[in-house]
Amino acid sequence: MKAVKIGLCGLGTVGAGTFNLLSSNRNTINAHANRDIQITVVGARRDNPACALGDTAVERDVLAVVDSDVDIIVELIGGTTIAKELVLKAIAMGKHVVTANKALIAEHGNEIFAAASAQGVQVVYEAAVAGGIPIIKSLREGLAANRIEWLAGIINGTGNFILTEMRDKGRVFTDVLAEAQALGYAEADPTFDVEGIDAAHKLVILAALAFGMPLRFDAVYTEGIGNIEPADVTYAEELGYRIKHLGIARRREHGVELRVHPTLVPENRLIAQVDGVMNAVMVQGDAVGPTLYYGAGAGAGPTASAVVADIIDVARHIDATGDQRVAHLGVAESAIIDLPVLDISEVETACYLRASVLDKPGVLSSIAQIMSSHGISIEAIIQKQPEAGQDHVPLIMLTNLSSELNLRTAISEIEQLDTVAGALVSIRVEAL
Repeated sequence: MKAVKIGLCGLGTVGAGTFNLLSSNRNTINAHANRDIQITVVGARRDNPACALGDTAVERDVLAVVDSDVDIIVELIGGTTIAKELVLKAIAMGKHVVTANKALIAEHGNEIFAAASAQGVQVVYEAAVAGGIPIIKSLREGLAANRIEWLAGIINGTGNFILTEMRDKGRVFTDVLAEAQALGYAEADPTFDVEGIDAAHKLVILAALAFGMPLRFDAVYTEGIGNIEPADVTYAEELGYRIKHLGIARRREHGVELRVHPTLVPENRLIAQVDGVMNAVMVQGDAVGPTLYYGAGAGAGPTASAVVADIIDVARHIDATGDQRVAHLGVAESAIIDLPVLDISEVETACYLRASVLDKPGVLSSIAQIMSSHGISIEAIIQKQPEAGQDHVPLIMLTNLSSELNLRTAISEIEQLDTVAGALVSIRVEAL
């Protein structure tokens, strides 16, 4: 069969990994694709010593790659400016696109998919979420018979590494973040990772696939891990939980929850035992029940594995007409439903609370009275003894399910009590 020609744009860690994987596993890859796959041109501003390009043509202007005689553009340059221009130009010229760019898909995917649908070409993006874990294909194909009820994922390895180190070694956030940067897990500006923006990009992609809705990055509630203290990690363990930075998408009667935040998860759940830089995604389907997908969420090899798998898929169906291919969001464009995204105030969760209170009778009863007045019941309490010379003690509470609005109101009233010092620490709880 006719060979499929690839234009590889971007020669960083993932680009070099993709080039090397296509070279080293060429026979296996071609056998799966049932045709020869060839990188005929690479677009990169500079070479990467991690891969030997040999006689492969090189364009220093990545946009010029689209003008070459290629069938598939592989976009691995990142960002949302040149990458967007590159992808839209490729689509306009009738070329298929493979990308690992979660920000591009999350923020501009609706426009990109509409253009691709009009041109009858594919845009595939397995590597954009959770690296080497085939979660996109699982949602789009393996779980296609299910009505997805919810999904929850550890989808940023940097945050998971930091929380793991804090739990295992009692270290503070800033200390572990500095190590993560030294190890290359976190960027010099770690905002995208530790504030949950990276996870939010990935979550909206998963939610769009799971629920057949447009990409709504603008509507995700996002909360970082910078305020997590070792004490909270320890108290969570005493209560039988671990703290994970989760992306959660849940279908409700009146809309969809999209939220990224630190979360207490029961320690006996498999996802609570995912440590270090690893990723995991739980998906609840109405027929299959709960499923868990685990693996490396980043790195040259795992991400290249997902990129090349997408290349193989496109190559297999490259001669098919547009209506015979898997839709970009797992359902036909005409079936996409613009479900409303619920405001965080409409969400219901259990909650972990920590307060610094005076060590005197009646304090707990006054707090419990405020909670009760807002319909919030307390499931568990830990009250520590005061340290020498201290008149305040930590009071830790675990609530039952309550609305976010009621909980915020109760917390505000508790913080006004003369017996409570400073702000309460609150972390949502999910049973999963």
